[in-house]
Amino acid sequence: MLRKRYGGYAGRPVWSGLILQSAFVLFKTSPSHERDVYLALSEMDAVQETHALYGEFDLIARIHAKDSNSLTKLLLSDLRSIVGVTETQTLIAVDY
Repeated sequence: MLRKRYGGYAGRPVWSGLILQSAFVLFKTSPSHERDVYLALSEMDAVQETHALYGEFDLIARIHAKDSNSLTKLLLSDLRSIVGVTETQTLIAVDY
């Protein structure tokens, strides 16, 4: 079992010695589905934070995955399959 801890490279989370892949995902939702999507995101282990927004997008989530394959699956399958999600925009965090 992997154990999560913080204090990795540049303050990024570490999972059993591996630096996690991090991303921010912006969500557009169907009218009146904002809360449902928010609650669905809040229950996912990979989602570290979720916030409601005013403006073009309805929600933003900060996510972590143990590697790029896990991040891809999360982005392409798990997040987009939430009922009420109509569009996503992903911003992948990088170190420099």
